[in-house]
Amino acid sequence: MRISAPVLPSPVFKSRWLLIALLAALSFAATAAQAQNLSFEGPTGILVTPLASVSPSPANGVGHPAIAYHILVGGPVLGVFNTVSLTEGFAKRFEAGYTREDHSAGDTAGLSPLWTNGINIIHGKANIVPENAFKTKWVPAISVGGILRTNDSNVFDGTNGQTKTNGDLYLVATKVITQIDKKVPVLINAGVRGTNSSLWGLGGNAPNFTAGGFGALAFVITGPGKSTIILASEAIQQPRTIKTTNKFGVSSGAFDIPPTVDYAVRVVPSPKHKLNLDFGILQAAGRIAPGVNLQARTTEAIGVSYGF
Repeated sequence: MRISAPVLPSPVFKSRWLLIALLAALSFAATAAQAQNLSFEGPTGILVTPLASVSPSPANGVGHPAIAYHILVGGPVLGVFNTVSLTEGFAKRFEAGYTREDHSAGDTAGLSPLWTNGINIIHGKANIVPENAFKTKWVPAISVGGILRTNDSNVFDGTNGQTKTNGDLYLVATKVITQIDKKVPVLINAGVRGTNSSLWGLGGNAPNFTAGGFGALAFVITGPGKSTIILASEAIQQPRTIKTTNKFGVSSGAFDIPPTVDYAVRVVPSPKHKLNLDFGILQAAGRIAPGVNLQARTTEAIGVSYGF
């Protein structure tokens, strides 16, 4: 059993209905196989965190690619972020992919111009312990992975146009528990991430490479017409500060980035389709320093993942 999802914050009214219409149209475009589950940045995952599972592939070959589209409507300060991802599994233990994240600026004077252009994202993951290995039902899947972000101009230090690079290294364990109730499997996901990015690069760079934990809990429910509905929540520690200059009279130490929490719903319309529809509420960052409010503490998320 797998999961995935997208990301969006407080959208403009017209954007929200446009996205709902897009998802409704795409829900009729699927053909046969398992569901795919690509996260906002491209790895197989939930809303924003990776799972230990990898994109399907044969033991001695390359699997079929999975694609995803996510949108993050970050509000009047951050603007709108769109991602298109391509991820492929190989040798049953590995996956790699590329995601392009494009950005449309917000309309808040003084702050919105700090977020410009987009980000190129390259990611990879290796499964080192399969789930239920050693003939033990309680063994979780364990994987290691990394994410590299380049051309990150979404910086808070006022150096617009200066290319930034940041990334993550992570260790993650995932277990689907059916021993409690076979009708409602429970997915537990937990890991540790080292990163020098702020809010996955949406806030630019963190001052240093730091470690933080992340976790998720999800319940898998059978819906109407043999559909599957996954209810999930994630919590992610973030670097507390953002690398910045004194251009705005705010030092790096003045920032206070809270942990990110989200609540997501994934719908797999049919077991015959490799299609996921994702919806979520993401609590990112609001007032992070005196006089600095990103207005993204409560946001909405939406996305589509499809495997060929």
